[in-house]
Amino acid sequence: MPASRPILVVAVLFVAATFLAWYFSWFGRGLTDADISKYLADEKNPRHVQHALLQIQQRIERNDSSAKNWYPQIVALSGNPETEFRLTVAWLMGFDNKAPEFHDALLKLLKDPEPIVRRNAALALVRFQDGSGRKELASVLRPYVLQAPVAGVVMSSMHEGSTVARRTLLARIQQPDGSVVELRSPLPGRIEKIEKPNGSEVLHAEDLLTINSDEESVWEALRGLALVGFPEDLPLVQSYANSKDVSKRVQEQAKLTVQAINSRLHEG
Repeated sequence: MPASRPILVVAVLFVAATFLAWYFSWFGRGLTDADISKYLADEKNPRHVQHALLQIQQRIERNDSSAKNWYPQIVALSGNPETEFRLTVAWLMGFDNKAPEFHDALLKLLKDPEPIVRRNAALALVRFQDGSGRKELASVLRPYVLQAPVAGVVMSSMHEGSTVARRTLLARIQQPDGSVVELRSPLPGRIEKIEKPNGSEVLHAEDLLTINSDEESVWEALRGLALVGFPEDLPLVQSYANSKDVSKRVQEQAKLTVQAINSRLHEG
């Protein structure tokens, strides 16, 4: 029995360490006000920031006025160079459609260099009954064209029809000096067409491939357009209503969006 004690101690310590790692990374764990302030300022640890933002979002949904204490920090994060922070706060700010500081920040995020941030901002603005992001929502329904950031030779194993998550490595481009630049997917979706296959030479800003948006993004964009879409969006939306290549859920939402846009047209 005594000989087994060291093994038992190690086992207990392993289980304890595993539990603590899970406990401190689990977003469902409640945070105190002090914890939220501390986590929100911990920009070197994105999971801490995201955990704090989730807790604030839950307070907003409960109409807890204490959430407003962190609004200045949330607005500041909308200008952070870290994409994960900007896309998360763009989503979060839609939960309080009465906050003018959120509305102003979202309008700025419509010009963000990252498409995922612009899309989240456009959806959040719909909650403010603001259609400023209408064109961005419509762009979700079209293939996204990815261009080469540098000139060189393409090295890629991707195929047309491949499903990709955001940040999936799509290709490497070897420049004339031998240095290599990685190109990662800015959006989740499916590769529709590869313009420059493996081994091709590509120029700076030349089209590399196109990505179709994932189903969830398409569905959300259609819901947004149901509220802020224009008659000129109808052909694009109708193409989803008639398509056999999308899910029944997307088809039905597209039909509802067409009805909503037409209804507003007739009311006007």
